[in-house]
Formats: sequence, C-alpha cells, structure tokens
Amino acid sequence: MQLRTPKWLPALLLLAGVACIPGVAVAADDPPYKVTDGYKVDAETMQGFRAWRAAACDRCHGPNQEGLVGPSLINSLKTLKKEEFIKVVRDGRLDKGMQSFGNSPMVMDNINQLYAYLKGRSDGAITRARVEEKK
Repeated sequence: MQLRTPKWLPALLLLAGVACIPGVAVAADDPPYKVTDGYKVDAETMQGFRAWRAAACDRCHGPNQEGLVGPSLINSLKTLKKEEFIKVVRDGRLDKGMQSFGNSPMVMDNINQLYAYLKGRSDGAITRARVEEKK
C-alpha cells in the first residue's frame, strides 16, 4: 500500500514553522536514505557518497567518518539537524578549521544526497564507509 502526502500538508508544515523541502523526508521515521545489507544504497545516497569522495572530506573527518583533525560525523549527525548540517557545509566553521563548500557545485548540488549518506552512517543503517549502488 502506497501512502500519498495530502496536498495541504506542506502548507500546514510551513505555517507550523517546519521547513518543507522537495525530496526531503518529513517523518522522523522515514530516513532520507535506502539501504540493504548495510552497504547497498539507492542512487541518491550513492551520489552523496560520490560527493563525499570528490570533496575529500575524509582528509579531516577520516575514511570512516569517525574523525581525524575534524570531528566524527558519525557522532555529530546524531544531534545535528539537517538545516545546521547544510549551514556548516555551505558556510564552514573557519574558527574550527572547517572550510566552506558553498562555492563547490559538486557538494552544493548534492547536499541532500551527502546528508543522506552521512545520516545513514550515523544511524548505523550504512555499516561501512564504502557503499555500492543497489541495482
């Protein structure tokens, strides 16, 4: 059975002060990623992994997102809201050594996908850093 979002729901969420972004899951139990076997992910999440690799985020956050000179994203995304994540990636945290990726089309064009990949890692649904696209 497939559920459809009522047409009035986005307007209600907006009135309630909840951001409604196309392609972003609304329900807390509806994750932004799809994964099977711990490492086979949907095409969108795979694109997030590719953005992670292209931006060389592992230089600071480690190859397994567990932190090096930068913090563990596995831990950070347990509490960091998506809007905060986007702001940090876009604007950076120069005082803490985090560069801005706001001018990086690869990152910013795939910010939702990057979040999905990292959220899947943080949630423990994606059990290893290197993923494969499920066919």
